[in-house]
Amino acid sequence: MKKLMIIIAFAGLMFSISACDHQAEKAGTSKKVKKKKGKYFCTMNPDVTSDKPGTCSKCGMELVERDTTENE
Repeated sequence: MKKLMIIIAFAGLMFSISACDHQAEKAGTSKKVKKKKGKYFCTMNPDVTSDKPGTCSKCGMELVERDTTENE
């Protein structure tokens, strides 16, 4: 009987620890905000950004202006 109570207590402890970790992961991802690097970007290589118009250093395409309107 004592072993059964220890197993139940251990299982409850493991469940509560995993539930806390899951909630922390949820809270962490909802607070992440992607900051846009530049006003202009390449449509083929979005990691290539610039503050002024020009061409992409990887593929040579024209950089396009980023949409700055907020959508909810």
